[in-house]
Amino acid sequence: MMTHTEPVLQLLVPLLAGGWALHAIRLYRRLHCVRRDPLTGLLTREGWSRAADRVIRRHRGATVLLADLNGFKAVNDRHGHDAGDAVLAAAGERLAAWCGRNDVAGRLGGDEFVAVLADDARLRDRLADLAELLRQPVAHNGEQLRVGASIGVARLAELDAPTLAAALKAADTAMYQIKGRTRGGRRLLVPALAAVRRLPVAIAHRFRLAA
Repeated sequence: MMTHTEPVLQLLVPLLAGGWALHAIRLYRRLHCVRRDPLTGLLTREGWSRAADRVIRRHRGATVLLADLNGFKAVNDRHGHDAGDAVLAAAGERLAAWCGRNDVAGRLGGDEFVAVLADDARLRDRLADLAELLRQPVAHNGEQLRVGASIGVARLAELDAPTLAAALKAADTAMYQIKGRTRGGRRLLVPALAAVRRLPVAIAHRFRLAA
């Protein structure tokens, strides 16, 4: 025999279930946004690290790349934060477009970007292409904003400990070695892109295109 409370419960159960489902969807979207950089749309450090770990587990020939923009502070100081944001957004868009289907790009913060590549078969050519993309001018309020990029790379297969942490450390070291070659902030002459493509891999990993 049905009591007078049972019809009420039968109505409340689907409503409560629907409410929890809606809450779960909103929570998922919120967490998803946290893992995405709002300016560039790239994964943040946490989101990228999770994705990069998955790539590394599936691809033994994976490569980790760190890119730091050269001349970004000068653009920011001279043209303002809106201009700096435009440069960062453009760099993020170009890095994402450059990445392949199995590659994952992210922004660690500031003007530092990261990517994990599933396949490094064409690494030298791809690095040259990325450097060229990042140094293309960014149009903003009638100005052509220009930056360069220092790029450090670490192949997982060449590391004693083939982990994401070790790869990030190695790529970071390579990147700052490149950045340290400047003289008082002045740009240095660098090899042409065609020449970079012909360099041995160990050297080609460590080229710098100045702003």
